[in-house]
Amino acid sequence: MTRNVSIQPLQTEAFKAYGVVLNLGDSATRVINAGTSQRLDLPGPLALYTEGGQPVLAVFRARAQAPAGPWHMLERHRLGSQTFVPLAGARCVALVALGSNNPDLSTLAAFAVEGNQGITLHPGTWHHPLLARDDGDFLVIERADDVIDCDVVQLETPVYLREG
Repeated sequence: MTRNVSIQPLQTEAFKAYGVVLNLGDSATRVINAGTSQRLDLPGPLALYTEGGQPVLAVFRARAQAPAGPWHMLERHRLGSQTFVPLAGARCVALVALGSNNPDLSTLAAFAVEGNQGITLHPGTWHHPLLARDDGDFLVIERADDVIDCDVVQLETPVYLREG
């Protein structure tokens, strides 16, 4: 038995249960630095300080993967949000689900994250580790602590993704 999930375009309303969409191409910028730069403030909030956590900035160097799968696991970070921003237009797929102790597979969804978008996952959102469609670097902002905040579950039924 398998589970098939269609990859849908990343849109704010469709993704809001799982996290926040960051539209990096948004025109809502303001001029700063005596006109030499434009600033784009991305939506938050970021949850990084829960139970003594601290923000950490990392770069994930990702290799492209065929998004079809099969995918056999999901993970979550209960105490902190996790943000992924492409550094040079690399695309990825966000495979996500809701659920408390385990993923609720009826909420499983896949989103095509384009190179001019990023995402911030809400704390507790189940997700597959980074599924890059292109080789590239992703800036990641997450909560760090001495105790690792990462629950991992193996899925009994493999998940396959299909375009649209």
